[in-house]
Amino acid sequence: MDPMDHLTRLDHFRSEAAAFDKAVRRAADGGREAPPVPSCPGWSVADLVGHLGSVQRYLAHVLRERLAEPCDPTDPELYALPDDPAVRAAWPLPDRTPHRGPVPEELFDWSAAAARDLIALLAETGPDAPVWTWSPDGDRTSGFWIRMQTIEQAVHRWDAEATTGDPAPFDPALAADSVAQALQVMAPARRGMRPAPPGAGERYRFRRTDGPGTWTVAFEGDRVHLDPDTTAPVHVEAAGTASDLMLFLWQRIPAEALHATGDTALLERWFTLVPPV
Repeated sequence: MDPMDHLTRLDHFRSEAAAFDKAVRRAADGGREAPPVPSCPGWSVADLVGHLGSVQRYLAHVLRERLAEPCDPTDPELYALPDDPAVRAAWPLPDRTPHRGPVPEELFDWSAAAARDLIALLAETGPDAPVWTWSPDGDRTSGFWIRMQTIEQAVHRWDAEATTGDPAPFDPALAADSVAQALQVMAPARRGMRPAPPGAGERYRFRRTDGPGTWTVAFEGDRVHLDPDTTAPVHVEAAGTASDLMLFLWQRIPAEALHATGDTALLERWFTLVPPV
Protein backbone atom coordinates (compact mmCIF):
# COMPACT_ATOMS: atom_id res chain seq x y z
CA MET A 1 0.00 0.00 0.00
CA ASP A 2 1.26 3.49 -0.86
CA PRO A 3 2.32 5.09 2.45
CA MET A 4 1.23 8.57 1.32
CA ASP A 5 -1.72 9.50 -0.89
CA HIS A 6 -1.31 11.93 -3.76
CA LEU A 7 -3.32 14.73 -2.15
CA THR A 8 -1.03 14.70 0.88
CA ARG A 9 2.00 14.75 -1.40
CA LEU A 10 0.59 17.74 -3.28
CA ASP A 11 0.05 19.57 0.02
CA HIS A 12 3.73 19.01 0.78
CA PHE A 13 4.62 20.13 -2.76
CA ARG A 14 2.77 23.44 -2.23
CA SER A 15 4.41 24.18 1.11
CA GLU A 16 7.89 23.22 -0.13
CA ALA A 17 7.44 25.36 -3.27
CA ALA A 18 6.47 28.38 -1.16
CA ALA A 19 9.48 27.86 1.11
CA PHE A 20 11.78 27.45 -1.90
CA ASP A 21 10.54 30.71 -3.42
CA LYS A 22 11.12 32.56 -0.15
CA ALA A 23 14.60 31.08 0.27
CA VAL A 24 15.89 31.82 -3.24
CA ARG A 25 14.64 35.41 -3.17
CA ARG A 26 16.37 35.91 0.16
CA ALA A 27 19.59 34.33 -1.10
CA ALA A 28 19.69 36.53 -4.20
CA ASP A 29 19.53 39.63 -1.97
CA GLY A 30 17.23 41.64 -4.18
CA GLY A 31 18.79 40.35 -7.39
CA ARG A 32 22.23 41.86 -6.84
CA GLU A 33 24.03 38.55 -6.97
CA ALA A 34 23.49 34.81 -7.23
CA PRO A 35 25.55 33.16 -4.47
CA PRO A 36 26.87 29.62 -4.88
CA VAL A 37 24.80 26.73 -3.53
CA PRO A 38 27.13 24.67 -1.29
CA SER A 39 25.16 21.44 -1.71
CA CYS A 40 25.07 21.76 -5.53
CA PRO A 41 28.71 22.25 -6.59
CA GLY A 42 29.06 24.41 -9.68
CA TRP A 43 25.62 25.97 -9.33
CA SER A 44 24.53 29.35 -8.08
CA VAL A 45 21.08 30.13 -6.75
CA ALA A 46 20.12 31.34 -10.22
CA ASP A 47 21.18 28.00 -11.72
CA LEU A 48 19.16 26.15 -9.07
CA VAL A 49 16.06 28.22 -9.84
CA GLY A 50 16.54 27.82 -13.58
CA HIS A 51 16.99 24.06 -13.26
CA LEU A 52 13.92 23.43 -11.14
CA GLY A 53 11.68 25.79 -13.11
CA SER A 54 12.76 24.17 -16.39
CA VAL A 55 12.11 20.66 -15.10
CA GLN A 56 8.68 21.67 -13.87
CA ARG A 57 7.71 23.37 -17.14
CA TYR A 58 8.98 20.41 -19.17
CA LEU A 59 6.93 17.98 -17.09
CA ALA A 60 3.86 20.21 -17.28
CA HIS A 61 4.04 19.88 -21.07
CA VAL A 62 4.44 16.09 -20.85
CA LEU A 63 1.43 15.83 -18.54
CA ARG A 64 -0.75 18.32 -20.37
CA GLU A 65 -0.24 16.53 -23.67
CA ARG A 66 -0.33 13.04 -22.08
CA LEU A 67 2.89 12.16 -23.89
CA ALA A 68 3.91 8.51 -24.00
CA GLU A 69 7.50 9.42 -24.95
CA PRO A 70 9.79 12.23 -23.81
CA CYS A 71 9.81 15.38 -25.91
CA ASP A 72 12.86 17.36 -27.06
CA PRO A 73 14.21 19.20 -23.98
CA THR A 74 16.07 21.70 -26.20
CA ASP A 75 12.80 23.12 -27.59
CA PRO A 76 12.68 26.66 -26.15
CA GLU A 77 8.91 26.83 -26.60
CA LEU A 78 8.50 24.45 -23.66
CA TYR A 79 9.81 26.93 -21.11
CA ALA A 80 7.87 30.17 -21.73
CA LEU A 81 10.87 32.43 -21.16
CA PRO A 82 10.27 36.19 -20.89
CA ASP A 83 10.34 38.11 -24.16
CA ASP A 84 12.38 41.07 -22.86
CA PRO A 85 15.88 40.82 -24.43
CA ALA A 86 17.49 42.38 -21.35
CA VAL A 87 15.90 39.76 -19.10
CA ARG A 88 16.93 36.94 -21.43
CA ALA A 89 20.50 38.24 -21.46
CA ALA A 90 20.63 37.82 -17.65
CA TRP A 91 18.92 34.41 -17.69
CA PRO A 92 20.91 31.44 -16.27
CA LEU A 93 21.79 28.82 -18.89
CA PRO A 94 22.66 25.20 -18.06
CA ASP A 95 25.83 25.27 -20.19
CA ARG A 96 27.13 28.45 -18.55
CA THR A 97 27.27 27.67 -14.87
CA PRO A 98 27.71 29.09 -12.35
CA HIS A 99 25.63 32.17 -13.12
CA ARG A 100 26.55 34.68 -10.43
CA GLY A 101 24.19 37.48 -11.34
CA PRO A 102 22.69 39.95 -11.34
CA VAL A 103 19.50 37.94 -11.15
CA PRO A 104 16.38 39.28 -12.87
CA GLU A 105 13.30 39.39 -10.65
CA GLU A 106 11.42 37.74 -13.50
CA LEU A 107 13.39 34.53 -12.90
CA PHE A 108 11.79 34.05 -9.49
CA ASP A 109 8.31 34.92 -10.76
CA TRP A 110 8.79 32.44 -13.64
CA SER A 111 9.93 29.72 -11.23
CA ALA A 112 7.08 30.27 -8.78
CA ALA A 113 4.56 30.15 -11.63
CA ALA A 114 6.12 26.91 -12.91
CA ALA A 115 5.59 25.23 -9.54
CA ARG A 116 2.03 26.53 -9.19
CA ASP A 117 1.10 25.40 -12.70
CA LEU A 118 2.59 21.93 -12.25
CA ILE A 119 0.88 21.43 -8.90
CA ALA A 120 -2.48 22.53 -10.35
CA LEU A 121 -2.03 20.22 -13.33
CA LEU A 122 -1.10 17.26 -11.14
CA ALA A 123 -4.08 17.92 -8.87
CA GLU A 124 -6.39 18.00 -11.88
CA THR A 125 -4.81 14.93 -13.48
CA GLY A 126 -4.68 12.74 -10.38
CA PRO A 127 -2.26 9.85 -9.92
CA ASP A 128 -3.49 7.37 -12.53
CA ALA A 129 -3.15 9.10 -15.91
CA PRO A 130 -0.89 7.19 -18.35
CA VAL A 131 2.15 9.29 -19.23
CA TRP A 132 5.85 8.97 -19.98
CA THR A 133 8.20 8.54 -17.02
CA TRP A 134 11.75 7.29 -16.59
CA SER A 135 10.68 4.86 -13.86
CA PRO A 136 12.92 1.75 -13.81
CA ASP A 137 10.04 -0.48 -12.72
CA GLY A 138 7.68 0.49 -15.52
CA ASP A 139 5.45 2.92 -13.61
CA ARG A 140 4.05 5.06 -16.43
CA THR A 141 1.54 7.10 -14.49
CA SER A 142 1.18 10.68 -13.34
CA GLY A 143 1.49 9.39 -9.77
CA PHE A 144 5.18 8.79 -10.42
CA TRP A 145 5.63 12.51 -11.11
CA ILE A 146 3.56 13.60 -8.10
CA ARG A 147 5.91 11.65 -5.84
CA MET A 148 9.11 12.52 -7.68
CA GLN A 149 8.48 16.23 -8.00
CA THR A 150 7.33 16.63 -4.40
CA ILE A 151 10.62 15.09 -3.30
CA GLU A 152 12.73 17.11 -5.76
CA GLN A 153 11.05 20.34 -4.68
CA ALA A 154 11.79 19.51 -1.04
CA VAL A 155 15.44 18.67 -1.68
CA HIS A 156 16.01 21.90 -3.59
CA ARG A 157 14.20 23.90 -0.90
CA TRP A 158 16.78 22.52 1.52
CA ASP A 159 19.56 23.49 -0.92
CA ALA A 160 18.23 27.03 -1.16
CA GLU A 161 17.89 27.47 2.60
CA ALA A 162 21.36 26.00 3.16
CA THR A 163 22.81 28.80 1.02
CA THR A 164 22.08 31.46 3.62
CA GLY A 165 21.61 29.64 6.91
CA ASP A 166 20.40 26.53 8.64
CA PRO A 167 17.89 24.67 6.46
CA ALA A 168 14.77 23.29 8.09
CA PRO A 169 14.47 19.49 8.26
CA PHE A 170 11.91 17.73 6.13
CA ASP A 171 8.48 16.74 7.35
CA PRO A 172 9.01 13.26 8.87
CA ALA A 173 6.32 11.53 6.79
CA LEU A 174 7.57 13.13 3.58
CA ALA A 175 11.15 12.20 4.46
CA ALA A 176 10.22 8.57 5.16
CA ASP A 177 8.43 8.41 1.82
CA SER A 178 11.53 9.87 0.16
CA VAL A 179 13.79 7.25 1.78
CA ALA A 180 11.59 4.48 0.39
CA GLN A 181 11.55 6.16 -3.03
CA ALA A 182 15.32 6.62 -3.02
CA LEU A 183 15.81 2.91 -2.42
CA GLN A 184 12.99 1.53 -4.56
CA VAL A 185 13.20 3.91 -7.53
CA MET A 186 16.28 6.12 -7.51
CA ALA A 187 18.86 3.43 -6.71
CA PRO A 188 18.06 1.15 -9.68
CA ALA A 189 17.48 4.16 -11.94
CA ARG A 190 20.84 5.72 -11.12
CA ARG A 191 22.62 2.43 -11.67
CA GLY A 192 21.04 2.37 -15.10
CA MET A 193 21.90 5.98 -15.91
CA ARG A 194 25.54 5.99 -14.86
CA PRO A 195 28.35 3.39 -14.88
CA ALA A 196 28.30 1.42 -11.66
CA PRO A 197 30.21 -1.69 -10.57
CA PRO A 198 28.31 -4.94 -10.08
CA GLY A 199 27.19 -5.61 -6.56
CA ALA A 200 29.15 -8.18 -4.58
CA GLY A 201 26.40 -9.04 -2.12
CA GLU A 202 26.63 -5.81 -0.12
CA ARG A 203 23.73 -5.49 2.30
CA TYR A 204 22.71 -2.20 3.90
CA ARG A 205 20.10 -1.35 6.48
CA PHE A 206 18.69 2.15 6.98
CA ARG A 207 16.79 2.56 10.24
CA ARG A 208 14.65 5.53 11.16
CA THR A 209 14.98 6.74 14.74
CA ASP A 210 12.05 9.19 14.90
CA GLY A 211 9.29 6.77 13.94
CA PRO A 212 8.66 3.40 12.31
CA GLY A 213 10.72 2.62 9.25
CA THR A 214 13.45 0.12 8.45
CA TRP A 215 14.77 -0.65 4.96
CA THR A 216 17.18 -3.43 3.98
CA VAL A 217 18.90 -3.08 0.59
CA ALA A 218 20.93 -5.75 -1.20
CA PHE A 219 23.25 -5.43 -4.23
CA GLU A 220 23.66 -8.58 -6.31
CA GLY A 221 25.38 -8.18 -9.67
CA ASP A 222 23.49 -5.56 -11.66
CA ARG A 223 20.47 -5.82 -9.37
CA VAL A 224 19.64 -3.70 -6.35
CA HIS A 225 16.51 -4.56 -4.40
CA LEU A 226 14.74 -4.08 -1.10
CA ASP A 227 14.70 -7.17 1.09
CA PRO A 228 11.34 -7.44 2.88
CA ASP A 229 13.12 -9.12 5.82
CA THR A 230 14.16 -6.08 7.86
CA THR A 231 15.85 -8.25 10.50
CA ALA A 232 18.12 -10.30 8.23
CA PRO A 233 21.91 -9.85 8.69
CA VAL A 234 23.49 -6.85 6.96
CA HIS A 235 27.04 -5.58 6.54
CA VAL A 236 26.28 -2.04 7.76
CA GLU A 237 23.38 -0.27 9.42
CA ALA A 238 22.87 3.51 9.35
CA ALA A 239 20.38 5.05 11.77
CA GLY A 240 19.01 8.56 11.90
CA THR A 241 15.88 10.64 11.66
CA ALA A 242 13.87 10.20 8.47
CA SER A 243 15.04 13.68 7.43
CA ASP A 244 18.71 12.81 7.93
CA LEU A 245 18.37 9.50 6.11
CA MET A 246 16.78 11.36 3.19
CA LEU A 247 19.58 13.93 3.21
CA PHE A 248 22.26 11.24 3.19
CA LEU A 249 20.65 9.34 0.30
CA TRP A 250 20.46 12.60 -1.67
CA GLN A 251 24.14 13.21 -0.80
CA ARG A 252 23.42 16.37 1.21
CA ILE A 253 25.01 15.28 4.49
CA PRO A 254 27.95 12.93 5.15
CA ALA A 255 27.74 9.43 6.53
CA GLU A 256 29.23 10.73 9.78
CA ALA A 257 25.93 12.52 10.47
CA LEU A 258 24.27 9.12 10.94
CA HIS A 259 24.84 6.51 13.63
CA ALA A 260 26.51 3.65 11.79
CA THR A 261 27.40 0.16 12.95
CA GLY A 262 29.13 -2.68 11.15
CA ASP A 263 31.42 -2.07 8.15
CA THR A 264 31.01 1.70 8.09
CA ALA A 265 33.31 2.06 5.06
CA LEU A 266 30.47 0.62 3.01
CA LEU A 267 28.50 3.84 3.53
CA GLU A 268 31.09 5.67 1.44
CA ARG A 269 30.76 2.97 -1.21
CA TRP A 270 27.02 3.62 -1.45
CA PHE A 271 27.59 6.44 -3.96
CA THR A 272 29.81 4.19 -6.05
CA LEU A 273 27.10 1.55 -6.20
CA VAL A 274 24.41 4.25 -6.65
CA PRO A 275 26.12 7.00 -8.70
CA PRO A 276 24.73 10.54 -8.27
CA VAL A 277 23.14 12.12 -11.31
